[in-house]
Amino acid sequence: MTSATAPRRIQALPDALISQIAAGEVVERPASVVRELVDNALDAGATQITVRLLAGGVRSIVVEDDGSGIPADQLVLAVQRHATSKIASLDDLEAVGTMGFRGEALAAIASIADLSLASRTADAAHASRLDARSGELQPAARATGTSVEVRELFFATPARRKFLKTDATELAHCLEAVRRHALVRPEVGFAVWHEGKLVAQWRRATGGGPSQAAAQRIADVLGADFITQSLPVDLHLGPVHVHGRVGLPDAARSRPDQQYAYVNGRFVRDRVITHGARAAYDDVLHGNRQPSWVLFVTIDPLRVDVNVHPTKIEVRFRDGREVHQAVRHAVEEALAPSRAPAVAAALQPAPAAMPFADLPDDFNGGGTATAPARPVWAPAVAGGQVRLGLQDLAVLYAQEPAPRWPGADALAGATTVPMPAAAISANPPAAAEAWPLGRALAQLAGAYILAENAQGLVVVDMHAAHERIVYERLKAAQGDGAGQALPSQPLLIPATFAATPTELAAAETCADALAALGLDVAPLSPGVLAVRARPAALPDADPVALARAVLAELGEVEASRVVQRARDDLLATMACHGAVRANRQLTLPEMNALLRDMERTERSDQCNHGRPTWRQLTLRELDTMFLRGR
Repeated sequence: MTSATAPRRIQALPDALISQIAAGEVVERPASVVRELVDNALDAGATQITVRLLAGGVRSIVVEDDGSGIPADQLVLAVQRHATSKIASLDDLEAVGTMGFRGEALAAIASIADLSLASRTADAAHASRLDARSGELQPAARATGTSVEVRELFFATPARRKFLKTDATELAHCLEAVRRHALVRPEVGFAVWHEGKLVAQWRRATGGGPSQAAAQRIADVLGADFITQSLPVDLHLGPVHVHGRVGLPDAARSRPDQQYAYVNGRFVRDRVITHGARAAYDDVLHGNRQPSWVLFVTIDPLRVDVNVHPTKIEVRFRDGREVHQAVRHAVEEALAPSRAPAVAAALQPAPAAMPFADLPDDFNGGGTATAPARPVWAPAVAGGQVRLGLQDLAVLYAQEPAPRWPGADALAGATTVPMPAAAISANPPAAAEAWPLGRALAQLAGAYILAENAQGLVVVDMHAAHERIVYERLKAAQGDGAGQALPSQPLLIPATFAATPTELAAAETCADALAALGLDVAPLSPGVLAVRARPAALPDADPVALARAVLAELGEVEASRVVQRARDDLLATMACHGAVRANRQLTLPEMNALLRDMERTERSDQCNHGRPTWRQLTLRELDTMFLRGR
């Protein structure tokens, strides 16, 4: 009897078992087969790809294309492991520009299912068909291109088949696999059939430029609503080009099911791109909502490694920081401008707004339109440090006299934070000019401003709008915060905690970033960190929990980004406390000044917490409410 502890002999695995092991990485479900076969069709130069499925792809998957085809004498080689026409050397691998390159997909599929190939090149008299299991090669009839048929998926590995879901679920995954290809290839037509019925079709673009074709394909795949609820992105930053579309914060979803990222035409799941895009939504997205985006990243193939995982869905960048910055800046630039002018331009035009000189006296507060010049404000500087506090908010909006808002006295060291009356220019606008957010009519419930513009009624949350304006000006005044440290409060008794190796490494390598955040975290003994100071702005925060949260983020995100985001959070808190409160009665000039500042302020469509600041009700919508014209 063999002892349980006796060593087992080392032996070479049979080829069939090797292929089945590889198939476990490459083929997870029918959608994996669809993805690999469509990759091959695109590499062959196909302009039309048809996918036919039975039982969600479990019983049968057929992928047909009109590409260049495979010569008959290479069909047998095509289904062997590590046989490919995509690369021939290490240099080719490091600069791969095709969708496939590993040469293992067909072999892996053939090891767990019945696979057959039928292909014809342009110069061949007829097509040839290969049965991968028997190796039999015989003539066949088809036009130029290739057909791959996969039957009874996982029949050779029945344990894997038990992990598959219902036919409807597997079909949904197959459709998503084709959808990902369709989004980035508008020059290729796609059709998906299931049980003999056409379930999805995207026709190839035949006219217009590349950008027009890409926009049309995005609309076809994700729906016209995605186009109307998204903004274009196009930015060149160093060696990286980012383009596509990003969803409006208002159109955010509960799940991240509309986030498509591509690198050189390949769909990827990449933390660098995802984090860069998500960072751009930091202070314009409410709660845990998930933004939508379709982002195409173009970069020199030598600066990205696609040979990371057999599924080819992961990549590794030579310089992840440059990609992260390019994606974040591209999305930020798209989200920054206020949408009010664009909304006004897109809606049905109406007669031009009344010139300022013709407005009734009560619009101007009963007097002539004489506005004091807005003072140029800069934060106080002492000893090379910028001193920024609530008392500086008053200078942002100069006004005489300065009415106080309720609760101002509760803020320590705070002075009056009036509404901006200086924003109304003494020079009247041109007769044909219409203000996007209109002219104020009244205040509702002490919280909302009602304004009339050329399209109808605008409703503004005055606290949310003023909060964004103050926040953006505070950020602009502070700049990037280089060389500035947030005030810290020493702890009478240091707080200690047992740290993980990752936390110890972050505390050692990111000491400057911690100090910039007002945190003093240093080793006390092997495996133990001590928190000796915390930010003065957070006197009630648990120092250990705060330190661990910051250390965890420093372990994943660039230190300067963590510092900047923490500064923005503190400025957002200051802006929230400094903004005009509900139940504060505003004059018409104050309301109009706020509307004009909103039109000039970046990201003014959402407050610092991601809630909307204004809504437009068109005349048509109002007519519908009151059944006018029926």
